[in-house]
Amino acid sequence: MEKMGLNEIRSKFLDFFESKGHYKKESASLVPHNDKSLLLINSGMAPLKNYFAGLEVPPSKRMTTCQKCIRTGDIENVGKTARHGTFFEMLGNFSFGDYFKRESIRWGWEFVTEHLHIPQEKIWVTVYEEDQDSYDLWVKEMNFPEERLVRLGKDDNFWEIGLGPCGPCSEIHFDRGEEYGCGSPDCKPGCDCDRYLEFWNHVFTQFDRDENGNYGQLEHKNIDTGMGLERMACIMQNVDTIFDVDTIRQILSTVESMAHVKYGENDKTDVSIRIITDHIRAVSFLVADGVLPSNEGRGYVLRRLLRRAARHGKLLGIKENFLYKLVEEVIKVSGEAYPELVEKESYIKKVIRIEEEKFNETIDQGTEILAGYIEELKNNKMNTLSGENAFKLYDTYGFPIDLTKEILEEENLDLDEESFNDEMNKQRERARNARGNMEGESWKEDPLSKLDSSISSKFEGYEALDTKSTVKAIVKDNEIVETACSGDKVIVVLENTTFYPEGGGQAGDCGILTNKSENLVIEVIDTKKGANNTIKHIGMVKSGIVNTNEELTVLVNKEIRMASARNHSATHLLHKALKEVLGEHVNQAGSLVTQERLRFDVTHFEAISKDELKVIEEKVNDAILASLDINCENMGINEAKEKGATALFGEKYGNEVRVVSMGDYSIELCGGTHLKNTSQIGMFKILSEGGVAAGVRRIEAITGKAVYEYLKEKDAVISEVCTTLKTKEDNLTQRVQHLIEENKNLSKELHDVKTKMSLQSVDSILDSKVEVNGVNLITTKFENMDMNTLRDTADSLRDKLVSGVVVVANIVDEKVNFVVTATKDVLEKGIHSGNIVKEVAKIAGGKGGGRPNMAQAGANDVSKVDEALNYASEVVKSQVK
Repeated sequence: MEKMGLNEIRSKFLDFFESKGHYKKESASLVPHNDKSLLLINSGMAPLKNYFAGLEVPPSKRMTTCQKCIRTGDIENVGKTARHGTFFEMLGNFSFGDYFKRESIRWGWEFVTEHLHIPQEKIWVTVYEEDQDSYDLWVKEMNFPEERLVRLGKDDNFWEIGLGPCGPCSEIHFDRGEEYGCGSPDCKPGCDCDRYLEFWNHVFTQFDRDENGNYGQLEHKNIDTGMGLERMACIMQNVDTIFDVDTIRQILSTVESMAHVKYGENDKTDVSIRIITDHIRAVSFLVADGVLPSNEGRGYVLRRLLRRAARHGKLLGIKENFLYKLVEEVIKVSGEAYPELVEKESYIKKVIRIEEEKFNETIDQGTEILAGYIEELKNNKMNTLSGENAFKLYDTYGFPIDLTKEILEEENLDLDEESFNDEMNKQRERARNARGNMEGESWKEDPLSKLDSSISSKFEGYEALDTKSTVKAIVKDNEIVETACSGDKVIVVLENTTFYPEGGGQAGDCGILTNKSENLVIEVIDTKKGANNTIKHIGMVKSGIVNTNEELTVLVNKEIRMASARNHSATHLLHKALKEVLGEHVNQAGSLVTQERLRFDVTHFEAISKDELKVIEEKVNDAILASLDINCENMGINEAKEKGATALFGEKYGNEVRVVSMGDYSIELCGGTHLKNTSQIGMFKILSEGGVAAGVRRIEAITGKAVYEYLKEKDAVISEVCTTLKTKEDNLTQRVQHLIEENKNLSKELHDVKTKMSLQSVDSILDSKVEVNGVNLITTKFENMDMNTLRDTADSLRDKLVSGVVVVANIVDEKVNFVVTATKDVLEKGIHSGNIVKEVAKIAGGKGGGRPNMAQAGANDVSKVDEALNYASEVVKSQVK
């Protein structure tokens, strides 16, 4: 068996199945497309589920892919063992109602023995115990030795997820040798030892499981196989773990060099090296596919992987930001197979570098908070940090729990890990409840999937808004019916239509469907894509009766379509202008186009300044005034790329694409509806800009008549303000500035008066001091003071007190503010203003904190102010050593 590199194995597999008539499809994005059941793509068949379910028509009945995948269910164990990983590649060949078991088994055997040259005596096979067909195919047709063919039960060799398509499996195993075995004479695949390594699973999807647990035969049987590329490389390179595979080892070696440590010499550093090596592969591919760090969803997965890797870099002694530099190694070993890594190299590095910098800030902030907890523990003569506080550090501030434990150990303190784990479990339960049980959601049938596969809808709405068409299907109450009448909510499928179905961020069309006599009126309120390339007209029968096979007149609402088209064409101009002003790293991260406005999300790492927004807005309006012709044409994907067309994150493109060109200014791949000329947009106005996630900015804007209405409204507001301030429009700015200055002077005068009055009362307040365990204490309350005056008064009382603690409260607008301050000498006796104010405010239903010498808090229960101030003496008493 010759040694074979990971990249070579990938090429051999794809070329082999291409030679068997399979369409070689590039890997789908790690971000699922139209699949809410998955956070990230985690298997080779995941992006193909709609083909298996009959919801979409595949480009070919035979396909082969190498799919990039991420699994995150066991992140904590990645690195701790040499087996676990988050990122991997899955090779697969698929049949959608074409070939079945015979070809799958025969080609599987041919590939592993004749192309990978794995010795036949090293190969073992398992089949489902009730699948006699597969058993016979292996033994009778492939002449496979029965002594190396193992029957296993449902848990091992039957694939199913809830209801729907399912079937038996046949797995191919590699015998690693007796030295990996358990020593049992009965040792064979199915044993828990490490001897037999499963590397290729062939799933024969032939059944359809119903609600009663019955398994009916599928009319169209499918093949779904999966071979882990890294696992296959381990076999072909005769290594024990994925971290020893050629491509991954190259990344690992660079980590060794950066950290000045040697892999394999120290268990602790080995863990950190493996974590960094695995995670940098995952994060590079995630960012390339448009995922950005955030605190939820797939963005949280990315952030967690990035921060875990960065943390282990610190443990290895790497002080500077380093992860973004490792991206170059990932590209060296994977860039040829995944060109998106090469295309987006600078973008990937920038996202990772910025997140590393943020994490360094988090580490500093968390360390400061933990230091406060440690000081509190020592002051209270305690030695165990609560799980609640440790979880707050972890969950709120992103502070790694292992770092918390490490710092506590240095201070000879413990962590209540049991209560921390309880908090973690509560969080997981909350997440599960929020997520719901989505397993198998994508297998739920659209009622239209029951239609004959020959029934589909043709979109004819690019050039026309009305047409004649035949009703091919009617859905009412989630069931296909032959007829519907007035008052029924329906979905109507037409043979051809001018209604644009929602897609690419553009809302679906509205309008009406009517018949020849016009006694039938169906109001269409939305249009969406359905199963088998159908288009769903969603609405209500307002009058009359509609029947299947009836001819209807199709009328799109022109005003709504034109308003949407203005906003859609404007997004293309906006996208181009953003790249020109902010840089080529800018990419669309999402959009929404309706008749009212446009919303455009863009990848950028800081707020877009007012000056930049002004230039962007001017560029878009210049393109509108330039009256650029808008041309839409279909062409091959490669031709479109050569033309310089911009493709968008998260979109799936076939071999033929639609290219929308606006003069020579903007060229994008787009399936939406557009104007004929940019001048039809009229005018473009940005309404707002803001952040929606880490590294993503959102621009909202309007076009056409909406801009006119906006300007009319602004003009009315300005006119009203001028009337109120008794000034003319050309003098409005100066008038407002004069009022602001006047108000500022009056506020200063009022503050000075309040301060003078409060200082006059200081002497009488000083007479109320009490002594608590040798520490002077003053407590008092005020009303309607601003915070600056309250702090000044507290400072004045402290200075005149010379030695002691001052606790003051202020009631304003049914709320309470507390300020605590202490002289330097009492701090040495154990006094901590931050802890005093925290306990005092708690009595009045509030919270706060601060430094030992000064702190403040807020509370809502005004009725408890006196009780809170009285409690201050108890807190001081507990603190004095």
